[in-house]
Amino acid sequence: MTKVTCHCGAVELRVTLSDGLNTARRCDCSFCRRRGAPAVSVNVGDLEVVKGEENLTLYSFGTNTAKHHFCKICGIYTHHQRRSNPSEYGVNMGGIESVNPAEHEPIGWHDGVNHPSDRKA
Repeated sequence: MTKVTCHCGAVELRVTLSDGLNTARRCDCSFCRRRGAPAVSVNVGDLEVVKGEENLTLYSFGTNTAKHHFCKICGIYTHHQRRSNPSEYGVNMGGIESVNPAEHEPIGWHDGVNHPSDRKA
């Protein structure tokens, strides 16, 4: 189990990284490119909010499929339920205990601008 926290410590997650940091990526959709934080993949059943659930706030837009969670005290993005795969969460790599994303560059980009669910049938 791996510990993930926001900046102020009001929110703490416990996650299981089944593939370690190998799934790290950034997304270039209109929201994620502004947020800028790389995320790693976690199966929905492998994330537990162990502290501060009442301090999480939710942001969703567009198709309202992705659910972005933030600490409402310090504003740090902790995790999101993915639009590309709703059975996964993306977890803020910078919030993982003892991980500095700069030490794992280059981190690849996911094409969120041309997401399949945005295409007309």
